[in-house]
Amino acid sequence: MKGILLAIIGGAFITLQGVANSQISSDIGTWQAATITQFTGFIVALFVLLLIKDKKLAEVKKVNPIYLLSGALGAFVIFCNVTSIHIIGVTFSISVLLIAQLSLTFIIDSRGWFGVKKLTISPSQFIGIGMMIIGVIVLGS
Repeated sequence: MKGILLAIIGGAFITLQGVANSQISSDIGTWQAATITQFTGFIVALFVLLLIKDKKLAEVKKVNPIYLLSGALGAFVIFCNVTSIHIIGVTFSISVLLIAQLSLTFIIDSRGWFGVKKLTISPSQFIGIGMMIIGVIVLGS
């Protein structure tokens, strides 16, 4: 239950962040919005890290270096999200984003990429994604 609640909160924050970034980008530009978002996110994460006094950061050398670049993906996530919100609106943008995210996670899970446990994807899960795609098509038309 805790995982579902956190996913709901995270999803709400993604939407709120997208709307806020869209407004920032209207005023000063998309890459400027991405910069501000990444910087304020860094400050908050650093503050929380210092507050909880977790010493695991010293073990960063154990992490595969390619994974350390994942934060850079955030800049492109913000750019794409903000630009799509300007073009197709918040609801359609977030819906398409979630379908893309879910589709890629199914591929990652079914292939066991990036060190995740390989899972068997059932036909009902494919039907569920298909229904979501149909819903997004109906929503966008």
